[in-house]
Amino acid sequence: MAPAPPPPPHSGGLLALIPGTPGLLTVAALGIALLLVLIIKVRLQPFVALLVVSLAVGLAAGLSVTELLGTVQKSDAVSLVETGMGGILGHIALIIGLGTLLGAILEVSGGAEVLSSRLLRRFGERRAPLAMGLTGLLFGIPVFFDVGIFVLAPLVYAAARRSGASILLYCMPLLAGLSMTHAFLPPHPGPVAAAGLFKVDLGWVILMGAVCGLPAVLAAWGYAAWIGRRLFVPVPQDMLAAAEEARAAVAAQRDADGGLDGAVDGAVNGGAPREEPVSLTTVLTVIGTPLLLILLATFSSIALAPSAGRSVIEFAGHPFVALTIALLLAYYLLGVRRGWSRTSLEAVSTASLKPVGNILLVVGAGGVFGAVLKGSGVATALSGAFQGLGLPVIVLAYLLALVLRVAQGSATVAIVTTAGIVLPLVESQHLSQPHLALVIMAISAGSVFASHVNDGGFWMVAKYFGISERDTLASWTVLESVLSLVGFVVAALVSLVV
Repeated sequence: MAPAPPPPPHSGGLLALIPGTPGLLTVAALGIALLLVLIIKVRLQPFVALLVVSLAVGLAAGLSVTELLGTVQKSDAVSLVETGMGGILGHIALIIGLGTLLGAILEVSGGAEVLSSRLLRRFGERRAPLAMGLTGLLFGIPVFFDVGIFVLAPLVYAAARRSGASILLYCMPLLAGLSMTHAFLPPHPGPVAAAGLFKVDLGWVILMGAVCGLPAVLAAWGYAAWIGRRLFVPVPQDMLAAAEEARAAVAAQRDADGGLDGAVDGAVNGGAPREEPVSLTTVLTVIGTPLLLILLATFSSIALAPSAGRSVIEFAGHPFVALTIALLLAYYLLGVRRGWSRTSLEAVSTASLKPVGNILLVVGAGGVFGAVLKGSGVATALSGAFQGLGLPVIVLAYLLALVLRVAQGSATVAIVTTAGIVLPLVESQHLSQPHLALVIMAISAGSVFASHVNDGGFWMVAKYFGISERDTLASWTVLESVLSLVGFVVAALVSLVV
């Protein structure tokens, strides 16, 4: 007779009515259902919804108030809320903050426009959609998805107006590049958060993100070319007029103040010169430096024996250090060397950090949810149930992220929730770093599947590019699904040999 499974670590809450593993699985199902109801029906902010569900799951699984929240008086008791929030933010807050600052300098300095215009000239009008796709791919590495749309949309309008073709032919490749980098590559919050939970080196995440993401974005570009020639959407005249008006206002302000958006003080060599355009080499150097340093540090630990040289490479390639080096390069090459004042750099940097708070809080709350699932025994019960299904962990991770994404819309919530649920499963299997990075890619792929009306990105795409809801479903929603499916298939195939 097989030995009975060990009793759960707690027996209060709902477990008093449904003891053991069935009770823990019931708590998990009710917790996920409550999360979806709070986000979809109640329209509660995801940060608040994740915290409410974390507390509800902890109490239902029999955790004490002290275990959940600690004590009012100073003591040695460490709460799961503090552990979950601090554990994940301690890893990703600096990375996301530095990445945001880097993207802001590239954006405000005109790096995106230089990158796009140079690629358009090199590829020519006939291959302009490919140039837009490469722009989204490269500029999307350090810049958030919504910022990328805001900055690059006027370039799409201009290209589509010159050609007279459907705007889908130009915006969809751009969106595919922005979406791929947002889902698969650091320093974006989703892959960074999952890497922090799974304790995976970012070098492996970057490598596997490229391995899975590049075929995915190529497939998405193929679909973009197909739908762009079959579905005509004209350039939205109101957005085009607004973009031209904004450009004229910026140019007038630059003439009046001698600086970018009035921020650069112009007191360089006693005059107020116009800024020199950014060179493409400078933009690529700033974008590529942190990626190269992190990858070198990851593989130096494999290829090199312990030495002073290896220590230097690993120091420079630590994500915090690599992004700091890239940011200082951007400050000098894109700012100081082109006449920006210290006040300008400070103003751009400070303004760029304002939207980061919501992202960090949502990711931190996801860390709390994961810590509560683990501390209460719910995650262990889920792990056992998943193992009983007989599906590989990479398939389960993808399907969980996909369901959560389609149900509530937020890719970040889907990633952090899925990572917290499957964490005990990957820990019990003692997977290698490359394999863990592929599991993260599967989660990331699932998190972008079928963007539809409950996703803010859906409406951003529809409104910025003047696409009807029906046509957005036929173009953007399918594009995201292609990106998701191909990314997952590549991750699953590579996991068979890693």
